[in-house]
Amino acid sequence: MTLPRYQNYTVFNELKNDADIVSAGDFGDEISAVRWHRDSYAQSRYDDPDHHTLSLYLDGGTGILREQGSVPLSGGGPGRVCVMPAHISSDWMVRGQVELFHLYIPVAAWDRAVIQMLDRDPARIELTEKVFWIDPAVEKMVRQVILPLDWDAPADRLVMSAAGYGLLGHLLSEYTAQKPGMNVIRGGLSMAVRRRVTDYIAAHLECAITLDDLASVAGLSVFHFSRMFRASLGEAPHQFVLRKRVEQARHMLRDRQLGLAEIAVRCGFSSQAHFTTRFGHIVGVSPARYRQIVQDGTLRDQEMTTALWRFSP
Repeated sequence: MTLPRYQNYTVFNELKNDADIVSAGDFGDEISAVRWHRDSYAQSRYDDPDHHTLSLYLDGGTGILREQGSVPLSGGGPGRVCVMPAHISSDWMVRGQVELFHLYIPVAAWDRAVIQMLDRDPARIELTEKVFWIDPAVEKMVRQVILPLDWDAPADRLVMSAAGYGLLGHLLSEYTAQKPGMNVIRGGLSMAVRRRVTDYIAAHLECAITLDDLASVAGLSVFHFSRMFRASLGEAPHQFVLRKRVEQARHMLRDRQLGLAEIAVRCGFSSQAHFTTRFGHIVGVSPARYRQIVQDGTLRDQEMTTALWRFSP
């Protein structure tokens, strides 16, 4: 049995000794995330980690100190960000309760991102260490996008991988020793590649689809694919896939013989409740209500189609 990737990381293995895992998942390209809850009085040492770590304090943490020189550094608390580069050991004094979000980025994935996004030699780009930093962009991405997701749901896997890459891109643009401008991707996917990708999506809606999968089908790097996909289709890959899932569900709801739970599974949602939430967010009514409306003929189908195209999460 293959272990989850996050279990291979130095910081994870240090924390697991006296912290509880609230949720954990692999986000694509070996990037992983863990939500921790810890309530202890202890010393922690992250000894020469072989990966980068982005940490966001979700709750508590005011009693945590970064031991650095003769005067420990304080300033922890909700909303504070720590960026811990690979191969930099750090010592921490933990005093009391804290809830943390950690994103683990292996050096190999970071180096690929430097080449693909910055077009630079990874050896010349250094991730800058930050302690108890305020970064509204990171906090918004984590609290509003990542935490509400079901990390085990195939239908949310693409959003997870997109969010992970989004945070990685933010680190590259805001936390590197050198900050060259991002490459501008002009144009979009060729018609042949676009058809290949959309056909793949249509054939795999019931499966977990990641950015890695779609980029591989396109024959592009993840970062180039994401930007070129948006340039071609006017929306992010995860938005497109979710809309297609809902469109398929909308057509399947016309069949009275299909139960809502079966439709949820066949459209790539983890459960009927997950299906109901996502469908209602886009269409404006629950799947059950939509089925009733269609069968009663109280609302024209064209109006529901228009509602789908207005979707903007």
